Amino acid sequence: MAYTNIINDYIAGALGGCAGITVGHPLDTIKVQIQTQEYGGKYKNLLDCIKTVQSQSLAKGYFRGLSWPLFSYGYLNAIFFGSYGILLQKFGHSEETKSKPRYLTIGLAAALATVPQLIFSCPVEVVKVMLQSQIPHTHDVPKVQLSKYFNGPLEAARAILKRSGIQGFYRGFSTQFVRDTPAATMYMTAYTFFQFESLHRIPSVPTQLVNFIGGGVAGVLSWLIIMPFDVVKSKLQADAQGLMYRGFWDCAQQVYARDGVKAFFLGLVPMAARAFPVNAVTLMVYSESLKYLKKIEHIED
Repeated sequence: MAYTNIINDYIAGALGGCAGITVGHPLDTIKVQIQTQEYGGKYKNLLDCIKTVQSQSLAKGYFRGLSWPLFSYGYLNAIFFGSYGILLQKFGHSEETKSKPRYLTIGLAAALATVPQLIFSCPVEVVKVMLQSQIPHTHDVPKVQLSKYFNGPLEAARAILKRSGIQGFYRGFSTQFVRDTPAATMYMTAYTFFQFESLHRIPSVPTQLVNFIGGGVAGVLSWLIIMPFDVVKSKLQADAQGLMYRGFWDCAQQVYARDGVKAFFLGLVPMAARAFPVNAVTLMVYSESLKYLKKIEHIED
């Protein structure tokens, strides 16, 4: 990635985040629905889940809960990429892809950049997961049951605040921390590796294509290594009142006792199908935005 100042990292991160979340939210909804089946009845298979979600209107189905992350993920990605850029500068590492990257430094910077982001991303995840998990699994849900569903993020947020206070927005925080830190390390390390190797081995390939494919591959790899933690996180955050699970270990033990190891990889297919385009778009928009912002700087200079 071309060198840029910290402001540009924040701007490019915000643009990339908004683009990525819009592309990937429908498949994220499918993933969460599969991971939190205990809140609405078991699906027969992945196709059954897709048909059920598709039977809803777009706002109540595939894009349920989108407004909350859409208005926040831009800022969350800005926080991550801005912090990442600051840390790379502190560690004396240039973002220029022409010089050989220091992968340990990149991995450490990415891991540390998740910490300030988590303070804001955990509440967003709690509300998003709660809304996504409440999509009814049948068409003839009784009105009494429907009254339990929230109409939007503000209603869900008010209910969480009333029931559990501020701490309710941080349910699953430690699990999300354990999930996001190694994921970010793999994410930026794999992406930088793909960029550097592509630039030197196949320089004729357009950078936009390199950024798109590299972002997609990095996204899938980062999700694969933390899938079990994502399953536990989704279940904990959907159970906002703590009626089913007391915490991480209690949830993990119950999941294992009920369905075995395979349960920790629920939603793997929609995750992989979502991770590639989301991260491909996010990192491509991020990298291309940095280039554009750098050109503007040069023109102004």
